[in-house]
Amino acid sequence: MRRRTVGDVMTTAVVSAYEAATFKDIAQMMTERGFSALPVVGDGHRVIGVVSEADLLVTAEHEDDGWGWLARIGRGGRSRVRAHALTAGELMSAPPITVGPDASVAEAARVMHRHGVKRLPVVDEHGYLLGIVSRRDLLKVFTRGDDEIRAEICEEVVGHLLGGDAETVAVEVDKGVVTLTGRVAEQRLIPAAVRVAAATDGVVEVIDRLTVPATT
Repeated sequence: MRRRTVGDVMTTAVVSAYEAATFKDIAQMMTERGFSALPVVGDGHRVIGVVSEADLLVTAEHEDDGWGWLARIGRGGRSRVRAHALTAGELMSAPPITVGPDASVAEAARVMHRHGVKRLPVVDEHGYLLGIVSRRDLLKVFTRGDDEIRAEICEEVVGHLLGGDAETVAVEVDKGVVTLTGRVAEQRLIPAAVRVAAATDGVVEVIDRLTVPATT
């Protein structure tokens, strides 16, 4: 069973900023394209950081009220430096939080959740930019049709895993919710079947209605 990876769902037409890009250039790219963050690249298009809306707003906050910035000095040196940043290299967060193209959709989702970001640059083993993956891209796996999901589960769960019990197990899929009904030979096969079904791309939930023959 092949799981879709970050490389399958990422966007390859990536807008990035060079280290010397100005505050105004970055703000314009973000507003025109509707991006919340941009990868910052150095020589050879290697990702060296990420600049976000939040990074820009630190400078904007300072420009709005110089006296207010003095009151915020206690927040740390990083904020003080960001308040006067003029280029992508000065504004960016580094090192960048990235993901590889072979990472699973679930892995990418965990990285986004852990770091509180909406987009991740996708890089190769040398750090060169290959694409960008967003939360919306990750949701693509849940757009699979019910018939496609059912066919895969029938093949992988019923056909391969359960084998001889294939004729006694039924698979129903409704809006990504899978229901497994029927009888299997051994109790240990039930959690295995549920686990494989749940890992299928596009599955939202698995309802387990599998049983084993009653013992006498």
